[in-house]
Amino acid sequence: MADESYDVVVIGGGPGGYPAAIRSHQLGLRVALVEREHLGGICLNWGCIPTKALLRSSEVAHILDRLGDYGFSAKEVTFEIADIVKRSRKVAKRLNTGVKSLLKKNQVDVFDGHARLVAAGRVQVDKDGAEVAQLSARNVILATGARARSLPGMEPDGKIIWTYKEAMVPETMPGSILVVGSGAIGMEFASFYRDLGAAVTVVEALPRILPVEDEEISRLAHKQFERQGITLHAGATLQSLDVGDALATATIADAAGGTFSVEAERVIMAVGIAGNVEELGLEGTGVEIDKSHIVTNQWCETGEAGVYAIGDVAGPPWLAHKATHEGVIAAERIAGVAGVHPIDTSRIPGCTYCRPQIASVGLTEAAAKEKGIEVRVGRFPFVGNGKAIALGESDGLVKTVFDAGTGELLGAHMIGAEVTELIHGFVVAMNLETTEAELMQTIFAHPTLSEMMHESVLQAWDRAIHI
Repeated sequence: MADESYDVVVIGGGPGGYPAAIRSHQLGLRVALVEREHLGGICLNWGCIPTKALLRSSEVAHILDRLGDYGFSAKEVTFEIADIVKRSRKVAKRLNTGVKSLLKKNQVDVFDGHARLVAAGRVQVDKDGAEVAQLSARNVILATGARARSLPGMEPDGKIIWTYKEAMVPETMPGSILVVGSGAIGMEFASFYRDLGAAVTVVEALPRILPVEDEEISRLAHKQFERQGITLHAGATLQSLDVGDALATATIADAAGGTFSVEAERVIMAVGIAGNVEELGLEGTGVEIDKSHIVTNQWCETGEAGVYAIGDVAGPPWLAHKATHEGVIAAERIAGVAGVHPIDTSRIPGCTYCRPQIASVGLTEAAAKEKGIEVRVGRFPFVGNGKAIALGESDGLVKTVFDAGTGELLGAHMIGAEVTELIHGFVVAMNLETTEAELMQTIFAHPTLSEMMHESVLQAWDRAIHI
């Protein structure tokens, strides 16, 4: 049994934990990382990466359905869901191996097991019910992530009712899917299964789908999903599930107070997450937990001296890139690096990789107005962009929101092909505190999708040329 002393012990090897460990080593600290399941965490193994591999396959299916639009023809094109899943798992495994190599290269001691605090500055690691290590550390970073939340009485059974994990590795292709929840996870799976031919129904309790997005973007997404054949019920609540051997029958209450039923071969629960705070030894410490998530300050510090929390376990926004940035902040704070900046959650981009893609950063138009800000709003449609038309992807919109008085870029909201790549231009602009003047003076290459970003700014200030 190991008994080691470290400057930092990181609990959790996901997109927050392993960068925190590597950055700590770069700053001259002795570091250990404890992971009980998969290095790379949910994101790399069961989330961000393998789902994008699945979505790439469904994008190919969509293109194959439109071959005639590009001057090609093909007959009897088929797919094997097992091969699509196999490719996705191969991608995840490749990156998991990469994380192992990075940790080894940076001299991070990795312990396989479940970690918990047993005393101030003391971490015990257990594996299969047996103690395998006692680690002492001046600082502990909790990066334990989160898990899918379930609805009481409708818990996933792994057969008919799925979480994201089962939805990623189907053994056979279901003919019909009911998705409960229309956030990023729900709409990505809805898009994936619809493009592969399944009948898809989505139920959302809030008044509109993708409720965190700008309302105008949400409305456009709703229309595009319906054109693809996805059935959407917003303002509807799942009341019960009657699960049989091959089908589930859902009873759903609509906004008007009535009820209706939906039958589906599989049900995907995408109703949020719960932080992994159990069995960490937090009882009796100063660590505060609020609705299953650990409360932290701007430096990722908890109420217990020397204990930090980052990533999904530490609260919203629940994004891998936010976790990575927090891991770096925590490591630099521990090492005493001068000039460390706290994270500004208002400048973190959010991306949904369904078809069409959706990306945003900053305030929505409604949120800016609620703050009493007089705004100028710019819009540019994909149908006015030459590159989008050439790609055959002319559905979409780029929207920008500015402070009318100062010209500050308050937010950007996009729907359409490749907007998850385009959004970072606006993220950089916001971090540099760019105004409309600098954006209008910037020359964008032609023909590109990014020209729409420029045109949107011009339109906000009544200088648009192409609309």
